[in-house]
Amino acid sequence: MNAPLSLVCAFFSVLACAAVPDAAAPNRDSVVLLHGMGRTTVSMQRLDWSLKSRGYQVINLSLPSTRLSVERLAGEHLAPAVQRIGTRPEGRIHFVTHSLGGIVLRQYLAENSLPNLGRVVMLGPPNQGSEVADRLKNNVFYQFATGPGGQQLGTRAGDLPCRLGPVSCELGVIAGDRSFNPFFSRLLNGPDDGKVSVASTRLKGMSDFLVLRTSHTWMTWRQPVIDQVLAFLASGRFHRPEITSLE
Repeated sequence: MNAPLSLVCAFFSVLACAAVPDAAAPNRDSVVLLHGMGRTTVSMQRLDWSLKSRGYQVINLSLPSTRLSVERLAGEHLAPAVQRIGTRPEGRIHFVTHSLGGIVLRQYLAENSLPNLGRVVMLGPPNQGSEVADRLKNNVFYQFATGPGGQQLGTRAGDLPCRLGPVSCELGVIAGDRSFNPFFSRLLNGPDDGKVSVASTRLKGMSDFLVLRTSHTWMTWRQPVIDQVLAFLASGRFHRPEITSLE
């Protein structure tokens, strides 16, 4: 092999070796994805792909979110999924939730001790309830669209989000402040993502909090949101420099 060709081969060999860390690396940790109300696992698919590319073992859990109460979603669907992962001492179980999925996780954690619980990222969670639920809970169309869970998401002290209390883990919350739903936004107080106000996403004891310029519906597909999820799972903190716009 002549010298120039040898140099070319060596160059591409170095590039191949340098690319290895960006590919999927062995990772004993698992991530459970919990979608929002009226959504499916498709809404979490880009997160699924991104996490798998980092070597995580991913369960993208399907929830019948408009048919069952939060308690039943946690007990009949999330609990068995966690049991299937097991309590392997060599790996942790992380969670990434969207919207109602965050309340389902809080319900599960309120009733279950998870020794290998890792980090949690909640996207647009109604942690303090939703004014939309307050205003529309008696509306027949809202009841049909959201089912039993929609009746539980009010902002009053007796409503489920306010009764559950904080979670005792490393928790990062991402809120959106861009709305394409002017009707719902008129029902919400302050900046909002079209479904949930920024203020409502906060939870006592959270480790980090970030507001991004994105809407509730599309935040799970936005690459900057996904990048922040990956950063928090890896380090327990969101990555800052400033992020000003996603759309």
